[in-house]
Amino acid sequence: MTAKNIPRRQAIPVLYTRGTHYDVGFDMGRTFASIIKNFLLLSTPLNESYLPLYKKDEGRKVYNETLESVKQSFPQYIRELEGIADGAQVEFHKLFLLHMDEITAICANGTEAVAPVGCSTIIVNNEKSRILAHTEDALTATLNHYYFVVAHIINDTPQGKHKVKEEHFMSLCYAGHLPGYTMNYNHHGLVFTINTLAASDLRSGKTPRHFITRALLSAENYDQALNILKDEGVGAGDGCSINLSFINDESGKFYNIEMAPVPEDGTESRLDIKEVCTGEHNCHANRYERLCTKEANPWLLESSKSRMNTFDGYQPPNCKDDVVQMLSDCSGGDYCVFNENNSLDELVKTIAVGVFDLNEKTVALYSDNPGKTKPHCVLPLILKQ
Repeated sequence: MTAKNIPRRQAIPVLYTRGTHYDVGFDMGRTFASIIKNFLLLSTPLNESYLPLYKKDEGRKVYNETLESVKQSFPQYIRELEGIADGAQVEFHKLFLLHMDEITAICANGTEAVAPVGCSTIIVNNEKSRILAHTEDALTATLNHYYFVVAHIINDTPQGKHKVKEEHFMSLCYAGHLPGYTMNYNHHGLVFTINTLAASDLRSGKTPRHFITRALLSAENYDQALNILKDEGVGAGDGCSINLSFINDESGKFYNIEMAPVPEDGTESRLDIKEVCTGEHNCHANRYERLCTKEANPWLLESSKSRMNTFDGYQPPNCKDDVVQMLSDCSGGDYCVFNENNSLDELVKTIAVGVFDLNEKTVALYSDNPGKTKPHCVLPLILKQ
């Protein structure tokens, strides 16, 4: 049985690691080396688009501009990624290209987004329930090629543009990727999930979304989180939607923040912030709902429209059970919320589901349909004393 033909595994690997940024990266790479190497072999966008472009002058120019920009803002996360590469014994440039993804393709040759991906997020905020629930949808090659990392990083000196000395977080990581771009929480009580958005006007030499959301894992409060997303002085090179809240925030608010690439000659990400107050709920998929932004990837737009239509067919969710039912919905044909279809050749699958309960301070993790299985584990959200 080849790595490509392994069916969905009923397993969620979790790594607990502590040290410097490089140490934590090395531990991730060393522990999950076989998974990372398999994923690099199977990644169609990497092998058929990003690497061929990297070997051309226009692609290498985009790569070098973006790498130099990230080194200036977040040298600690470059060291972390170098640690992953060294621990897994793979080439660094392949991992960095994964973190640039569509920036490489669009900025180097002008084509639209090359990889259909997606996620669905539901927020429930009322007097009895504070829930943030998320499906992680990705290319089928990503199935069985992910893991959770619980990391504690302590630095002797402040690191990067935001002067961070300590980070303690849990994050789902695609194989070979930095933490932060999926479903996450940190010891300050920040809980957040990400929906990929496919803006068509991307920027070389700006900060890729993966590095902005990696930095978000350090945020101590909402103002810091917003400052990280703005990325003043540089700005985002691509876009995504961030769904977040703080467990002990007195306002009790959740936020859905759409982030778009920095305007041409601009130096700050474009943001639209929607507050989800007590008594409200919110659903978000993979299209811009409020920011006026030209979008690529028609597959992603059609999928998002279908999933949002599915959610509209339900009564407004009030509790965890309601959310689990919605995220386990398999109607919608090719564009369903929980994407399985039992085919190894299916382009996109739901690879994991997370349900954060901010009142109970827990996260329930699933590697299969949450309406048909119990969670593999329910982990505590441990906060800094």
